[in-house]
Amino acid sequence: MAILTRLVEEHTDLTAEDVEHVASLVSDWSLLADLSLSDLILWLPTWNEGGLVAAALVRPTTAPTVVPEDIVGTFSPKGRTPAVDQALSFGQAITKRDSHSGESPHGAEAFPVRRAGEVIGVIERRSSTTPRVAGQLEEEYLSIAHELFSMVVNGSYPANERVTSASGNARAGDGLVRLNASGYVEYASPNAISALRRLGLATDVVGTELAPLAVRLAQRHGPVDEGVGLVASGRAAGRVYIESPTAAVLMRGIPLREGAKQGALILLRDSTDLRRRERALISKDATIKEIHHRVKNNLQMVAALLRLQARRAENDETRSALSEAQRRVSAIAVVHAALATEPGETVGVDAMIDVLISLVRDIDAGDSSVQITRHGEAGTLQAEIATPLAMVVSELLHNAVEHAGADVIDIRLNRVDSVLTITVADDGIGLSEPWQEISGLGLQIVSSLVESDLRGRFTLRSEGQRGTEAQLIVPVIG
Repeated sequence: MAILTRLVEEHTDLTAEDVEHVASLVSDWSLLADLSLSDLILWLPTWNEGGLVAAALVRPTTAPTVVPEDIVGTFSPKGRTPAVDQALSFGQAITKRDSHSGESPHGAEAFPVRRAGEVIGVIERRSSTTPRVAGQLEEEYLSIAHELFSMVVNGSYPANERVTSASGNARAGDGLVRLNASGYVEYASPNAISALRRLGLATDVVGTELAPLAVRLAQRHGPVDEGVGLVASGRAAGRVYIESPTAAVLMRGIPLREGAKQGALILLRDSTDLRRRERALISKDATIKEIHHRVKNNLQMVAALLRLQARRAENDETRSALSEAQRRVSAIAVVHAALATEPGETVGVDAMIDVLISLVRDIDAGDSSVQITRHGEAGTLQAEIATPLAMVVSELLHNAVEHAGADVIDIRLNRVDSVLTITVADDGIGLSEPWQEISGLGLQIVSSLVESDLRGRFTLRSEGQRGTEAQLIVPVIG
């Protein structure tokens, strides 16, 4: 798509809506190539009307190619491809059919691409001129291709999919069913029949109404996707899964309309193994989230026990040590809490730091009126980076409140490409000596985590007589 966009910008004056329509067509035209047994080239008129540029090319998987070279980006002046020029000028399909078969192409054909009543490009269809003996499957392919090309010409293909409860795609070779205007099966390819049999079909599908059959085959525990009936009847374009206890089949429906309603094309793909892997991944994700949830609960319980023990401590040193341990355990619990709710193995850093700010206010600041604010955004980070980062930020905030006696603390986040910079500035008492010579456990933890776990750089300096600015620069990925 990047090449298509670049060619459109450099050589045409198509509008954004035109480009969107062309991109949608190209993303789905491998089906057209397979059904038409032909190579397809998308030609777009240049801005100076001097000719056309080949913006995209697709080759069929159902027939040999006749365009072995890559011609994308090639300029064709007016007059070089008469069929394409005529289709562009007159807005009509230019076809050449085999005398022995009304649907079999013979040489090059051209179909105007229309959007909102205007011709914005041309699809050239190139097929082998060698005579072929087409079987029933190929005849169905060519017949459906003819209807789809007619929909391209009148601007109704590709259709907006109303039902999209399934991901993935199905090709013509996976399994093809042709429905008439009443939703009854006129033709089913061998692969389509095999896919339906895996779902439990025991009768002949030809001549039956597909929608109620698909709903019956989809009977399983829980509600049946209502989109199955819509897609299987040909009333709506879209993709759904038909799932039974033993198999899963991806079904894609494309209503065929050329003037009046002409039925529908149904593509079927056996996705049993794929769905099993998807369910395994979903189960794995749920298990991982549950583990993070339990770890978070356990850490919060440990933090609560430390808090109770600190309250019972008889001397200030023990009470302070237990409070610091509680805060560090709580900082780690913040990361696990995020991983238990957010999808994947990433953590939103901004929300995490906001929670850490509240945590420091509750544990360290107490009843004081310290003001802590965050500026900037850092996005999301991998969990292995977020955990030590939470510890570092927590330690820096604690130092600013507990040891520097700060009233105002600013946290500035700046992420550029793959580098994250976090600055914690306060208005406290400042440093009385170089920070490398300070023997406090908190700064030792910060320095160790930044250099070893985060592979970053940490600096600490005072601004004048008061205030301290701590800065860490950390390389991040994605």
